[in-house]
Amino acid sequence: MSVPARAYLSIGEVLGKLRGEFPDVTISKIRFLEAEGLIDPQRTPSGYRKFTSVDLDRLRYVLAAQRDQYLPLRVIKENLDALDRGLTPSSITGGAAAPRLATLDGQFAPQHFGEESELRLSRSELLQSSGLDEDQLAELESFGLITIKGRYYDADALAVGRAVAEMAAFGIEARHLRSFKSAADREVGLVEQVTTPLLRQKGADSKARAEEVQNELASISVRLHAALVRAGLHRSK
Repeated sequence: MSVPARAYLSIGEVLGKLRGEFPDVTISKIRFLEAEGLIDPQRTPSGYRKFTSVDLDRLRYVLAAQRDQYLPLRVIKENLDALDRGLTPSSITGGAAAPRLATLDGQFAPQHFGEESELRLSRSELLQSSGLDEDQLAELESFGLITIKGRYYDADALAVGRAVAEMAAFGIEARHLRSFKSAADREVGLVEQVTTPLLRQKGADSKARAEEVQNELASISVRLHAALVRAGLHRSK
């Protein structure tokens, strides 16, 4: 009978995996990086460190950044925070990180409506990445077109911000876009009318089925909206 592989590594095993690429690394060095907050391995009840593959990848990133780019730990820590929030760290020390997710502006296939983005942006990062200014963002928030979730803005906020910034080039302001929010809310309500009864059904598959229907209807509604706008423009010619 085969024994399943453990989902974690001891500090000695981590050292063994790193030594080939980083001959100078030591257990003391790994403990130091943990003390500095660059890694945070779990602990067993008896206090032994449990390193995951994510911890190992973070250590490789830290050690490579020190060796190849001579980055100080403060900058490396900032870069790790950016990566954790779905950003690509700047190649220039002190430069701004940028969103690295390719589907921010929406592929509208059903599966994309069910995806949870890992992107988290601060206010200044959202302004820089979207092209909005502070007044525009404040106005969008007052109309409910963009909302902050906890301390950060997500990929949806960035997609809305980018679209509004592009429309602003044509003289369209945030106050003109409240009808978009109202229409979207009505479409969400229509989808919920269909999915709520599914969620109330008993059975292990009911939630999965509701999510499948929700994503499919959302995709169809976006296609219908685009088709109606296109048809209206054609009528006006």
